Amino acid sequence: MDIKLINIGFGNIVSANRVVAIVSPESAPIKRIISEAREHGKLVDATYGRRTRAVIVTDSSHVVLSAIQPETVANRFVISKEGAAE
Repeated sequence: MDIKLINIGFGNIVSANRVVAIVSPESAPIKRIISEAREHGKLVDATYGRRTRAVIVTDSSHVVLSAIQPETVANRFVISKEGAAE
């Protein structure tokens, strides 16, 4: 199994193989997911104090907050997948 890493901003990286969803943080259900992850110690805040723009959910139920747009994270994810196909 080949490990692919995705830059989520400010030098922070997540494993692309573990990502389940990349979503925007505005909806009430996503806010609930963030607060539950915080309560259970499964929240990783990679925003460096900036506004949260993307929420990344992993297969281990960890939630990662990023300060870059979900579309940007998704584009990096796709570029990484295309690079693997070559």
